[in-house]
Amino acid sequence: MRKILAVSLISISTLISCKDEKKTVSSAVKQETSEQIVPEKTPEFKNKAHELVYNMTQKVGDYGELMRKKDVVYTYTYQTPDGKTDITTEKYMFNGELSYGMYTKHERSLADMEGTLEQGYDGTEYWLKHESKVVNDSAALKRVAFNRPTNFYWFTMMQKLMDPGLNYDYIKAQTVGDANYDVVKVTFDSEDGKPKDIYQLYINTDTKLVDQFLFTVMDFGKSDPLLMELEYEEIDGLLIPTKRRYKASNWDAEVTDKPWINVTWTDIKFNNGLEKADFVK
Repeated sequence: MRKILAVSLISISTLISCKDEKKTVSSAVKQETSEQIVPEKTPEFKNKAHELVYNMTQKVGDYGELMRKKDVVYTYTYQTPDGKTDITTEKYMFNGELSYGMYTKHERSLADMEGTLEQGYDGTEYWLKHESKVVNDSAALKRVAFNRPTNFYWFTMMQKLMDPGLNYDYIKAQTVGDANYDVVKVTFDSEDGKPKDIYQLYINTDTKLVDQFLFTVMDFGKSDPLLMELEYEEIDGLLIPTKRRYKASNWDAEVTDKPWINVTWTDIKFNNGLEKADFVK
């Protein structure tokens, strides 16, 4: 059964501290991943909010659609307001949540290592290579153990909002600009009794898409939300949020005057014939 991967953003460094790249992932991302089992029938809905999230996944394409495409390769670009940029070629196998990233530019992630970096998760082990040489530094490997499941989760987030162990609450109807939204709160079961992250989805009543969402980073005491805005692109029958930006906000989705952090996914290609060997160091 798929494990829950509730994560915070790839980085909230410029919102908390420009140098604090580690404060970006919730504890749920540390859970062990396993091979995916995709539901084959409509679930029994817990409530209206659960049904709204399910209908959203049917619009963008559910996890079954991802599984049928088997794998994906794309280019990931992340840029902070001060111009620091990461550019990676990302590769995932959906069954088992295997992950690989080749960093051709990494001004934020492991910036002290010049040249090409490769990171991987083969289903058991996280690994790192610098200029094709294996790196065993524990601090660097902790970064890999953060990056790999985090990047995977953000690409599959809409589908994984139907993972087991999630709780759904209908908050309110809200108008933002010219759009009307059903606002849904998603929370995660806590196995250790500690507070978990909150996701507040703004589901467009016309398109059924999540145009934006609020989220917290409870692992690091960040209970004030951040707002992520999304733009979608249709690729191979799926609606993918290929353009996104985020900054600090309040619970009414009113953002601060701080600059946005921008993330783009380009050159997305599914079903590339990747094998497990492609994710082994």
